[in-house]
Amino acid sequence: MKNSILLFALIFAFSLDAFAQSDASLRLVIEKDRSSRDSQNKLFTLTAGEHLSRADIYMANRHFPEAREHWQKVLENYPTDTNAMPKALFGMGRSLMWERQYEKSVSWFDKLTKDYAATKDGREGLAFKGACLVRLGKNSEAAKTYELYATMFPTGEKIESAYLNIIDALREAGKYPEANLWVDKTQTRFSGMPVATNALHARLRMEINRQNWNEAVKTADDLLFGKNFSNSMVTADEVKYLKGFALEKLGRKVEAVAAYSSINDNLASYYGGLASEKLRQLNSGSQIQKTSIVSAKYTKDYPVVYRAELLRSAKSLKIDPRFVLAIMKQESSFRANAKSPSAARGLLQLVFDTAIKYNKKAGYPSLQPDDLYQPGVNIAIGSVYISELKNEFSGLYEAIAASYNGGEDNAARWLNRSKPKDAGIFTSEVGFAETKNYVYKVMSNYRVYRELYTEDLIRK
Repeated sequence: MKNSILLFALIFAFSLDAFAQSDASLRLVIEKDRSSRDSQNKLFTLTAGEHLSRADIYMANRHFPEAREHWQKVLENYPTDTNAMPKALFGMGRSLMWERQYEKSVSWFDKLTKDYAATKDGREGLAFKGACLVRLGKNSEAAKTYELYATMFPTGEKIESAYLNIIDALREAGKYPEANLWVDKTQTRFSGMPVATNALHARLRMEINRQNWNEAVKTADDLLFGKNFSNSMVTADEVKYLKGFALEKLGRKVEAVAAYSSINDNLASYYGGLASEKLRQLNSGSQIQKTSIVSAKYTKDYPVVYRAELLRSAKSLKIDPRFVLAIMKQESSFRANAKSPSAARGLLQLVFDTAIKYNKKAGYPSLQPDDLYQPGVNIAIGSVYISELKNEFSGLYEAIAASYNGGEDNAARWLNRSKPKDAGIFTSEVGFAETKNYVYKVMSNYRVYRELYTEDLIRK
């Protein structure tokens, strides 16, 4: 009976989330708001629950100002409601964070944690405050904020990421001894867990960034000796590549070749492809074992769709249309009517708040959310967006993919701490597991498309 009740609760919660994210729910709440205003267009005061419900729908569809209008009504009219207040404060901070208004976001998270630290929203707010400070370049303050989270909430939902964020924030603040100390603390606190592997990986990235090549090789060997990569943010192939890179910098060519050669080159290994290129550059004559071949059989899974639209929009902006197809395959599996839980729509899964930054340049001055389901519109706006990212990241496709999934400011930060500049070094610095896997998949897709088709999308 208890299991049945739990299952029903989960299904009900999922149904609510799905409704909040749906286009129908957005249209409904917009209509409700039209009829909930006075003659001066000011929103009526509704119940706290109704304001929160409407705000959730707007937030799920990335209509942030509209969501904040409802949270503000809660804050003004229900100051003693201990359930509604933290949700409204968190919503204000999180929505501003999505819009990259980090200073304003921090002030709302401060209000939240001051009065409601014991709530889940309060804990989340403290963690997100640290994330905002990182994006503001206030890395020492961010490290202190994450350390406060670790002290206050030792079993909190974000305790593992708090430890890892302390390491990276201290590193970016130039406090390397302290960062290394937290690597040791993390390994002790989470011994045998994936987060301990991630902490050692953070040290490897830091030593490469500092060009401490001998320390980088040693740390890579420590990681490979442990061989505990399951559920972590790093793979053995990545560590082998980084080790080979450090050995190459040390002038130990034979050992570098051995490290690169130990990575199997197959479509499942992003670093295998990079290692193959390194071996060609080193003129070693070594051959990486190929466990799969890009051949005609892949054309079914890697089709060319909407060729005319792609050539018209992408090529005019000097974007490789094969890269656009690589993103399209990953984002929507070529489904024009796809919509994600984060309110991304269409072939290239564009969110409306991003689309309206580029719609005029793409030739669509008047844009509604549902227009993004039209292939031509989606490809045109998406191509302008990708073109802007290409210019921002100097044509590094890995950074474009990371930005597309994880945000431009995050990708810029990861690129900034990628020293030396190398595609594999950049990808190792990607700080979100989802985004890192996304980069792997998009670059694998792009590799196949380049093997199968010309830049004019003609089968080779």
